[in-house]
Amino acid sequence: MIDKISKKVMPSFEENIAYMDQLLPVKESFDIIRRDIVIGEREATFYFIDGFTKDETLVKIMDAFFRVTPDDMPEDATTFARTKIPYVEVDVLGDYDQVMRNILSGMTCLFISGYEVCIAIDCRTYPARSVGEPEKDKSLRGSRDGFVETIVFNTALIRRRIRDPHLVMEMTEAGQTSRTDIAICYIQDRVDKDLLNNIKQRIDALHMDDLRMNQQSLAEAIYHRKWFNPFPKFKFTERPDTAAACLLEGKVVILVDNSPSAMILPTSILDIVEEANDYYFPKITGTYLKISRAVIAFLTVFLTPVFLLFMQNLDWLPEVFSFVAVKDMVNIPLVFQLLLLEVAIDGLHLAALNTPSMLSTPLSVITALVLGEFSVSSGWFNAEVMLYMAFVAMANYAQPNFELGYAMKFMRILLLILTALFNWIGFAAGCVIVFCFLLFNKTLTGRSFLNVKMN
Repeated sequence: MIDKISKKVMPSFEENIAYMDQLLPVKESFDIIRRDIVIGEREATFYFIDGFTKDETLVKIMDAFFRVTPDDMPEDATTFARTKIPYVEVDVLGDYDQVMRNILSGMTCLFISGYEVCIAIDCRTYPARSVGEPEKDKSLRGSRDGFVETIVFNTALIRRRIRDPHLVMEMTEAGQTSRTDIAICYIQDRVDKDLLNNIKQRIDALHMDDLRMNQQSLAEAIYHRKWFNPFPKFKFTERPDTAAACLLEGKVVILVDNSPSAMILPTSILDIVEEANDYYFPKITGTYLKISRAVIAFLTVFLTPVFLLFMQNLDWLPEVFSFVAVKDMVNIPLVFQLLLLEVAIDGLHLAALNTPSMLSTPLSVITALVLGEFSVSSGWFNAEVMLYMAFVAMANYAQPNFELGYAMKFMRILLLILTALFNWIGFAAGCVIVFCFLLFNKTLTGRSFLNVKMN
């Protein structure tokens, strides 16, 4: 496919059709349809993608065309589109780049003999699943709808919640081959203009072949982060109510076609740990939930490293906490037990992800028996280690952001290794490294992950 077509639509109908047949694989590809008809005793040709066009609408439009007589034919295409096409979304295109972009995005394009332009009719429909509650971003209260893979549906879900004329949704595209649609959503009188211009410039400056992984490809392209810093730079949500709330706070929401989530900018560590329930509960309840998640996140990172540190220095352990000490040592050192269980937990995650729902319950029972009882009785793991790692595994699900959970996991592993190698010096150095990862994790605005200025 030609990347950029700047050629204007030609005056000759035959030349236009020959050129379109050259650009589009009409004979080779079964779903690219060319339909020749006669309108007012003039030759005309439709081009459209099968599966993207509403057949009933197109039949009604063609029926109206067959009623046009030669005397009714206007002199120009603009008048024809305004008076002879019984449809709302109609446009007149003057160059082939626009024509190809519209055809490949699902619109129906019409060439008529005697007109030097192409008429685009937006009677498309995209295959889409029904709007349902997201599996990840669940809420005890509030709406039960979620974003889907069709960008027009997603913008409508936001527009339904914010009926403000200042709400702007600018449409652009990226990817020379995929030409993926991207919607930049913001409220004009609340958004940070510098941030908005920065995002637009970054998207306009993209030179890439495609957005093969949709939103994630766009995120990596507009901001190249350091590979060794695992903390997220973007917040993603599948809930339109959360996206609407962020827009009202002055943030920018980016929607990518084929992706059932919205990317929210700017973001900070406080935004990452926020979830939909915080908006629906009273302030005191929302504050309690935020504090609870913060405490759980802290324990997720530091519980097992602190446990390992005290086990290496039993004389530091206060008498009141003497019960946490390991009673019976097994053949495997503590640090290797903890690291093995870190990998085992990820293995269980992957197994659960790929296990059919009908087998999930037997898998849970087998896992509980094997890893819970037999691994302790066989001498591989201590019961205390199993307890603390079980808490860590469950605590990861308290975080709404999946990427943040893995960032905390990597920090925990780093602390475990440094503590095992250098005792308290390694633990102190690891704490400094974790803080530096947070402090020097720059967002799109150039500010620290711990301090993002808001309007």
